Amino acid sequence: MKNETPSDVERWLADQTTTALPALLGSLSLRRSPCIRENCPACRSGEQHPSYVLYGRLKGRRVSVYVPEDLVPQVQRCLDKGRAVQELLYEAAPRYIKALKRERAKAARP
Repeated sequence: MKNETPSDVERWLADQTTTALPALLGSLSLRRSPCIRENCPACRSGEQHPSYVLYGRLKGRRVSVYVPEDLVPQVQRCLDKGRAVQELLYEAAPRYIKALKRERAKAARP
C-alpha cells in the first residue's frame, strides 16, 4: 500500500489474524522407536512403534512433546495457522517500516 500509516498496517495485521489462533510453530514428525518389552514382535521385525512428536524451540533449546494420534489433525491445523501468521509478519515488517518512515518524513516537513 502506497500511503498507508502505521495504524493502517496494525489494523490490517489485526484483521488478517483474527481467525489465526490457536497458532503453533514447530514441526510434527512421525517417529518409530522400540519399546521395553522383551521379544516384542514389532521391535524384533524392525518395524518398532510409531508415535507423533512436535518439535520446537523454547529459550533457544530444542524441545519435543508427544502428540497422541487422535490429536494430530488438530495440531497440524494449528501448525498451518502458525506458518500463515509467520508469513503475515514477514509481509507486515517492511510495510510497517515504510509507513513509519513516511510518517517521520511528513512530520519533518516545515
